[in-house]
Amino acid sequence: MSTEREYVLGTHDDEIERLGMQHRVWRPKVTDAWHRAGFRVGQMLIDIGCGPGYAAIDLAEIVESSGKVLAVDQSARFLSALEVRRDQRGLSHLETLEANLDLDPLPQIGADGAFCRWVLSFVSKPREVLEKVAGSLRSGGTFVAFEYYDYDAYNVEPTAPEFREFKEAVVKSWRAGGGEPDIGLKVPKWLREVGFEVKSIRVHHEMITKRDYFWQWPWVWEQVGLQRLVDLGYLTPARGQAISLFFEGLQSDPHAMVFTPSVMEIIAVKK
Repeated sequence: MSTEREYVLGTHDDEIERLGMQHRVWRPKVTDAWHRAGFRVGQMLIDIGCGPGYAAIDLAEIVESSGKVLAVDQSARFLSALEVRRDQRGLSHLETLEANLDLDPLPQIGADGAFCRWVLSFVSKPREVLEKVAGSLRSGGTFVAFEYYDYDAYNVEPTAPEFREFKEAVVKSWRAGGGEPDIGLKVPKWLREVGFEVKSIRVHHEMITKRDYFWQWPWVWEQVGLQRLVDLGYLTPARGQAISLFFEGLQSDPHAMVFTPSVMEIIAVKK
């Protein structure tokens, strides 16, 4: 089953907290997509690659007790964190399943909908995962996915060689783990091949400053991700320190801008 090393960003406490912040920042865009996809009370939904389950909690509150949510992830630690919050909220209709998406099947339960966010970009067999998603849905079931399609769009101003070094190390570690940061480009074609009709595609790319709530997403990622890259040996401690100083300077610059990686939002219906 799962081990922490299989997820390049780790499953430590700082990463769990970062994922919570990330979900709060992205929640308006995600819930808008869910509403357009028709996710509603009484449905059976699957959160694929749920991590510590921030989206799964929201989905469980959408479907209410007359529905059901199945949250799937390979990390027992992430699922344990989710189960604590689930029990605190009394969401007994939210169930968890530990499974490696590359190796294990998804249950063929005729679900009404499924959701994944930045999951296909981390697995080594993304097209096969989409086939499993198709098998888990009923005819007419809706799939919502958020995936990067142009990670190189991630940029800052003022920029510096330290930022390019950081971004290159991120991509190197990502691909070394079997993932592909620009996977979104292939997803619509694969969805059609495995039996979906693509209903809508939207692009999310933000230019943000310190005045924006969105700012904390890249800022926290840069701190947690940088330390993880040093821990994994993709950057030396000295280079990590130099890059950290660059980010601190960026944080203190009132005129700094961050251009986020480009994300593709896809809504597709199983034929």
